[in-house]
Amino acid sequence: MSDSGELDSVLCPQCRRDLPRSEFHSNRRRPNGLAYYCKRCAAERSEASRRRRGISAQRRAPVPVPDGSKWCPDCETIKPLTAFARTRASASGYHSYCLLCHNARGNETKQRLYGGSREYHLRRRYGVGQADFDEMLAGQGGVCAICGAPDPQHVDHDHRTGWVRGILCFNCNGGLGQFRDNPVFLAEAITYLKGTTWQRVLIHPGVFQMCSPMRGRPPSRSS
Repeated sequence: MSDSGELDSVLCPQCRRDLPRSEFHSNRRRPNGLAYYCKRCAAERSEASRRRRGISAQRRAPVPVPDGSKWCPDCETIKPLTAFARTRASASGYHSYCLLCHNARGNETKQRLYGGSREYHLRRRYGVGQADFDEMLAGQGGVCAICGAPDPQHVDHDHRTGWVRGILCFNCNGGLGQFRDNPVFLAEAITYLKGTTWQRVLIHPGVFQMCSPMRGRPPSRSS
């Protein structure tokens, strides 16, 4: 027994061997902080489970992998750890596949399950599909719901509830976001523009003059 009161060896219930604590994976949810089975038995049970589910056996690097590197089973290449995305779900702290293969797998899945990245993006973020998008756009006459620009491509939604409100062009969608979807801010912006923008004023029948409440102030250098 160690000075901390922990047993120096632990019994694996499958292989019935007393093994050092280093032969067990960590598991904070268990009283002793270790996994139920030793590493070898846990690997055997995992592989047996994969076979029962019809999943092919895990592939291993044919040669030793140096420190600071990792083997990608898709491209079968040893690459530096910087070529792998980080993840807390893995004991190594990195994804099984390199960035290139990981992205390729993601694109293949999106194509196979959703018919493409566009459908995947719409369903994952807004809960609508391309067919719903096309229907909403047709209901708007094929133009932006605010400015009337043709062929808008951005889904506008309420950030509090998630409900989709309409289809907007890039500028209008970004404008609402900059004003934080606040009608008061938008109304104040309208009042501000009316009070500062040059306007045509009728001074005689058929005669207009450009006037501005800001007349008398020097123009900006960019004017």
